[in-house]
Amino acid sequence: MFARITKILATTLLATTALASAATAQDRPDQKAYLGLYKELVETNTTLSSGSCTTAAAQIGARLKAAGFADSDLTYFSVPDHPKEGGLVAILKGSDAKAKPMLLLAHLDVVEAKREDWTRDPFKLIEEDGYYYARGSTDDKAMAAIWADSLIRFKTEKYRPKRTIKLALTCGEETTFAFNGAQWLAQNKPDLIAAEFGLNEGGGGQMTDDGKRLAMFMQVGEKAAQNFTLTATNPGGHSSQPVPDNAIYQLADAIEAIRAYEFPIKFTDTTRAFFTGAAPAQPPAMRDAMLKLVANPADAAADKIVSTDKTFHSTLRTTCVATLLSAGHAENALPQRATANINCRIFPGETVEGTLAKLQQLAGAAVKVSANAPIRPVAVPPTLDPKVMRPAQAVAAKHFPGLTILPLMSTGATDGIFFEGIGIPVYGVPGIFMTGDFNRAHGLNERINVKSLYDGRDYLFDLVKAYAG
Repeated sequence: MFARITKILATTLLATTALASAATAQDRPDQKAYLGLYKELVETNTTLSSGSCTTAAAQIGARLKAAGFADSDLTYFSVPDHPKEGGLVAILKGSDAKAKPMLLLAHLDVVEAKREDWTRDPFKLIEEDGYYYARGSTDDKAMAAIWADSLIRFKTEKYRPKRTIKLALTCGEETTFAFNGAQWLAQNKPDLIAAEFGLNEGGGGQMTDDGKRLAMFMQVGEKAAQNFTLTATNPGGHSSQPVPDNAIYQLADAIEAIRAYEFPIKFTDTTRAFFTGAAPAQPPAMRDAMLKLVANPADAAADKIVSTDKTFHSTLRTTCVATLLSAGHAENALPQRATANINCRIFPGETVEGTLAKLQQLAGAAVKVSANAPIRPVAVPPTLDPKVMRPAQAVAAKHFPGLTILPLMSTGATDGIFFEGIGIPVYGVPGIFMTGDFNRAHGLNERINVKSLYDGRDYLFDLVKAYAG
């Protein structure tokens, strides 16, 4: 999912030239070819309930084969109990055996979309007023189509990269209990996707509704998403004779203790660079507080100011929040069981076990805390590697002059965490600019600015070439 960026940051950064109208955005032959791939992918339903990532992967594989990829270059994968949640790994071999491969990652699955709620059919790509509307038009089929299209263009143009380029199109990123293709590849086929680094969703750019580009971001690290269950149990009894020992009250006390607790501030190289780089654009009080906090994470007064911004607050620490409640079995009975789901976003380097121990300490002896499956790996922050950061900025100077790429850590989570767990640093690349509503990803009437999509495609194509040598 694309990184969330606060409006206060975006609106105070430098605005540049407005985007032109979409009328000429897809006039080139290569753009028309991309549109065909993108449209087919978007209009292939890949929701968990009724869609098929396996079908989408086969469609893209057929296009790669038609462009000249051999069967040996294409690996389809799935498991018997999830036949519709398959994926594809494609490989374009490089000319230098000593150059380590690079990995392009995108997920094919999308969030559910009900036709009765949408203005338009969510599984038909519709162009209106300079936007493409459809479920997955942004998250993440824009990038999936760009990566596949780039390999097709490389093949048809007979471009031979120095380093091997690998493409992994996976399923299961959007749904906790789906078969997760990225996790499966990391655990079962690590050699197939082995790479020096990976490029993924999570970065991007911010633009105004009238098309002014505001900022560009490279995601360098993310939190680990993990759910925990609080459980209070009790023999119960008749509600006409209440007692202090009440499962609901015990659960409520535990939730209140968790709500009141602030995990300590921590920095990675990325978040330190983010706050240092973003500070000059802030109002004076926020600017000064951000710089003080970078210098001294224990500065409580500075934390109080910086944490008034919810994204800044979440970027600084692990966060845990109650998201689901269930209690009792009858209106006239004392509750025998009360449960709550606590959704945590764990700061890089911190563990599920450590977070569980803290939650249990806060909840007290009367409430049991357990970690819910699946258990996420520890988030490993990539480095601010100049070999990754400098080419991205150099290509941006050509496509988006005047904008500086700011590194950020996502407060959300992507499938990159599974590859980072086996030693492949994954970066969320910029290129596609989003409006303040984040292109309505996961929501009703998801959309993407047409010209922004094609401009981002050109940027990412050149960026892959720059990395591939």
